[in-house]
Amino acid sequence: MPGEDYKFQGWMGLGPESADGKMVWQEFPDNRKPFEENDVDIKITHAGICGSDLHTLRSGWGPTPYPVCVGHEIVGTAVRVGSKVEKGIKVGDRVGVGAQNNSCLKPDCEECSNGDENYCTHGTNTFADTYPDGSMSYGGYADYHRAPSHFVMKIPDGIASEAAAPMLCGGITLYSPLKNHGCGPGKKVGIIGVGGLGHFGVLFAKALGADKVVGISRKADKKSDVLKMGADEYISTDEDKEWAKHHARSLDLIVCTVSSPKMPLTDYLGLLRTKGTFVQVGAPEDKLPDLTAFAFIVKGVQFAGSAIGPPWQIDEMLKFAADKKLQPWIEKIPMEKANDAIVRFESGKVRYRISLVNEKHL
Repeated sequence: MPGEDYKFQGWMGLGPESADGKMVWQEFPDNRKPFEENDVDIKITHAGICGSDLHTLRSGWGPTPYPVCVGHEIVGTAVRVGSKVEKGIKVGDRVGVGAQNNSCLKPDCEECSNGDENYCTHGTNTFADTYPDGSMSYGGYADYHRAPSHFVMKIPDGIASEAAAPMLCGGITLYSPLKNHGCGPGKKVGIIGVGGLGHFGVLFAKALGADKVVGISRKADKKSDVLKMGADEYISTDEDKEWAKHHARSLDLIVCTVSSPKMPLTDYLGLLRTKGTFVQVGAPEDKLPDLTAFAFIVKGVQFAGSAIGPPWQIDEMLKFAADKKLQPWIEKIPMEKANDAIVRFESGKVRYRISLVNEKHL
């Protein structure tokens, strides 16, 4: 396209088998987004791996519009900047993009006008989605990415790129519900599922000043790690006998990152104090367990959901993380080994998040 002297190419999923480490490196199709004056082109240096990538590659959330390039935790250098960009972004700035690339931004849109762009019904996901003009979005397992500047973040100097990338989806997915539901002094907070998402919950809950932070997972093998992250306590639901009884009515806020029809959801709700809040962020390919109304009624508890966060809150999170010198637990893997990386990610052995490093762009 005019104005470009670089190729938009990356790891493409051509079918559900791509989730098994069978992505193919190739150029994006011609239906990618044309450049507009509010856009930023980013030379990608780092791309985080998120569970959403695997769900999409295997069509787990519904039919995927193959070919697809996944990856929505993108950090790199701005190499082309339109004349109408927001936030003062300049060529050479270190910038990032999360899971959302666009929303309608219309004054009569309730969500966009209230700073809730992440819930706009006319939004565009960073990959496997369409823009209003019908062009397709392609993600960050790639050399370059194009995004409207409203959804491009400047990365503060105090955060390494490999750490910033996973914050742009994984980090905000936990920061947003914690902040929105009052995590801070006086609160006792539980994080269910201390994996790639949940470890951000422990880090942010502690940094936000919660009186007590409890990591909750099935197995006990992560206990040492989670305590090192700052948790005050750890519950292994498979190995701690009568955990639900011993910890009943002990937490004000729970953020749940797991999503299984077999998870003990009624017991999890039992951990809440009266008028406590349970926030679901894990997105299942299957349904959640059945519940009776009494799980809510008898204590006046709230069951809430949360999806990523709006651009202003991502900016806030990045500044907070830089100020607090938060250090997420990251594994770095070369972009050229992305197929091996997604297989490792799916194995559940990652401690605790992967950043693909595009070494030729460093």
